[in-house]
Amino acid sequence: MNQAFIVTKEHRRFTEFANAVRKEKTIGICHGDAGVGKTNSARRYANWDALEPYINTWGPRGDHDAKYYALANRARTVFYTPEVLCRPKDLIHDIERWQAKIEICADEHLRSRETEPTTTAIGMSHLVELLIIDEAERLTPTALEMLRDRHDREHLSMILIGMPGIDQRFRHYPQLYSRLGFSHHYRTLGREELLFVLDRHWKHLGQQLDPEDFTDAQAIAAIERITRGNFRLLERLFPQIARVLKINGLETITDDVIEAAASILVIGN
Repeated sequence: MNQAFIVTKEHRRFTEFANAVRKEKTIGICHGDAGVGKTNSARRYANWDALEPYINTWGPRGDHDAKYYALANRARTVFYTPEVLCRPKDLIHDIERWQAKIEICADEHLRSRETEPTTTAIGMSHLVELLIIDEAERLTPTALEMLRDRHDREHLSMILIGMPGIDQRFRHYPQLYSRLGFSHHYRTLGREELLFVLDRHWKHLGQQLDPEDFTDAQAIAAIERITRGNFRLLERLFPQIARVLKINGLETITDDVIEAAASILVIGN
């Protein structure tokens, strides 16, 4: 993600939910509309924006690796998005590969903190404590059963992320559903959160947001109506706002500027 991560109330609620799933060693479901921030929060929780490219370029290690080892040890989480029509065996193979690499990194961090060298290996089999699977609708019944079996055997905590209704779908799989410990509904931005996020964007464009100012109030109302608190739409809208301002030599964000920026985007009802 190119832009700095914005910690919202929903992200904090997701963090509390993930910590609870992890602590209780259970399976949790996170569901919400597309674009509300589920994936961003999960990747943030797992430190995945930093760890994924590092692990993908697996090779000779150097002195700069210590920070990645520390990140892996702090997160102890694997974030995974299955491919469309992913075969169950490929799913488990990929998860095991990511899990092994995170555990190696976490193990290296633990070794570096030892006061005395040891020739015995630190047990790595349980260093990864949480598996987060995004786009869980893609999982076949066989894949779900394999994940349920993995949870039972290894006591590996899991979070399945999907669209609204995914919790109802899992009712058709009694063995999996009986193991669900928590369900989290990831909501759109509320009014106060929206103003907080907009304030960040206004400052990024070199301006100050004043909800009491008539022009800013109109702009806020236009953004509320267009995005309806959807975080992804908000993030897509502001680059276009900046573009409209630059092309037209404008300095003030008005409702007309926002309407022009929104006309460039494909926004569903």
